[in-house]
Amino acid sequence: MSAPPIHPLVDEGLGNTAWLVELGDGRALAVDPPRDLRALRAVAERRGLTVAYAADTHLHADFLTGAVQLAATDRATILASADGGRAFDHRGLHDGDEVDLGGLTLRALTTPGHTDEHLSFLLLDGSTPLGVFTGGSLIVGSAARTDLLGADRTEELARAQYASLHRLAALADATAVWPTHGAGSFCSAPPGAARNSTIGTEKATNPLLAVPDADAFVAQLVGSLGSYPSYFARLGEINRRGPAVITDTPTLPALDVTTVRRLLADGAVVVDVRPVADIAAGHIPGAIANPLRPQFATWLGWLVAPDTPVVVVRNPDQDPADIAWPAINIGLDHIVGELAGGMPAWRAAAGQVTTTRLVTPDQVPARGVLDIRQHAEYTAGHLPRARHLELGHLAQQANAVPGKALTVMCGHGERAMTAATLLERAGHRDLSVLVGGAEDWAAATGQHLEEGA
Repeated sequence: MSAPPIHPLVDEGLGNTAWLVELGDGRALAVDPPRDLRALRAVAERRGLTVAYAADTHLHADFLTGAVQLAATDRATILASADGGRAFDHRGLHDGDEVDLGGLTLRALTTPGHTDEHLSFLLLDGSTPLGVFTGGSLIVGSAARTDLLGADRTEELARAQYASLHRLAALADATAVWPTHGAGSFCSAPPGAARNSTIGTEKATNPLLAVPDADAFVAQLVGSLGSYPSYFARLGEINRRGPAVITDTPTLPALDVTTVRRLLADGAVVVDVRPVADIAAGHIPGAIANPLRPQFATWLGWLVAPDTPVVVVRNPDQDPADIAWPAINIGLDHIVGELAGGMPAWRAAAGQVTTTRLVTPDQVPARGVLDIRQHAEYTAGHLPRARHLELGHLAQQANAVPGKALTVMCGHGERAMTAATLLERAGHRDLSVLVGGAEDWAAATGQHLEEGA
């Protein structure tokens, strides 16, 4: 039998895929559903589906599970590891346990490494494997990171990941591989990777399955790990306890200028989600720029503490739902509202405004460039003499950045604008932002990029 209709629900920003499996009779299985269920609901409504089962492969660190919400609203049975210590009703599964889905069977396979309690779910038609939901174990072209539980556990979990990958590789070559983590995920998927694969393809192409032994696997996997968002440290425990059920559609209450000023005086922060050019033309002093795009939630969670009240500044054509839902998806529930009337209202009330100069690739000075991309991006090619400091570390190390004139750059300009506003908050002035990236500079100037650290 071929696999039933399976719908990938891709979050490009977080780099994750939830899977919605049609079981027949209008029932469905959701694997690793996020708290933001908008995409899942759209497919379910279009296909006439009710979610009967919600399976979580592991205690996610990069988003909050939607399984608890589906249990409350759809009466879905939650399937998860019996070893996860989850504090809400669920069917706890051990290695080899099977769930009758009504014609198909779901078998739990323990695959620790990414987390201790990680399960993969093998979908079977009778005794024939159709595919395996691998979560953060075997992913397309790689395996998910093993350092989320602390540096002292990284090697131990990497060795467990080695065993888990080889357990999965023993499945039939034709078995489909449906991972959760994919391209764009800070859980360590390679860029440009497809969202699904097969066991045979991974055996032939995944470099981590080609290493000769566990020692080489550990060295290769651990050596590839870069930094990850700070909010990862807290979501696993929230998922263990169970996120609160959402009873009302998230909104951004309108706040007048006087209220925003009072909130800022009491410790709130403005997050400006407008495009780079609009932010550069004028933003509230002390605002953190985070242009609305697929990666919005990642940087919101990385740069804003979860207990800090947030006031949003947006343009009228930016959908409030695309701000509120991604924030809730990563557990940032403290958006208190938005500035009513946006920046025009702020200016009309004689509010102070900060501007930031934008520069094109041919205007970048020879010195005084700050590259705030990830380490792997920087070493792959950067401007000569460019100083490097990752955006995720900038807020804590802004005082170490020289106070002289700086041009801040990233890959396109969005992260650089965020960095510029963080530096402004730390007292830096005479800042400019490159609209473009390193390759744009090389093309505009005819000069070569440098590689390495």
